[in-house]
Amino acid sequence: MSTYLPKEIQDSLGAARLAGLRKTSRLRVETGQDSFRVLRLWEDGFSVEGDVVPPLRGLVDLFDGSRHLYQCLIVASEEDAGEMRYEFKRNTAAADSAPLDFYRSPDAPIALLPRD
Repeated sequence: MSTYLPKEIQDSLGAARLAGLRKTSRLRVETGQDSFRVLRLWEDGFSVEGDVVPPLRGLVDLFDGSRHLYQCLIVASEEDAGEMRYEFKRNTAAADSAPLDFYRSPDAPIALLPRD
């Protein structure tokens, strides 16, 4: 049995794999005003389409739909099978509120009630 596949079949399988990743991913990366779909995300990096996305570098934001996940400092890693992979130099989780600069007691009141 031969393990050789013709180039046309390899190309169509690669295109189908990328189409499947594109269809299932909700993640996107934003740099400035530009936004691009993320194909895969792992602990220390992510990948985007190599042919569609221009080279990325520096500070980017990662989103899941409209929810801001991370602010990342990235560097290009490698291109493989139509995917451009990037690694995180720094990956900071985004918070939906400002950090407190004081200790809040767990039993502190949430609001003040008027004296009526």
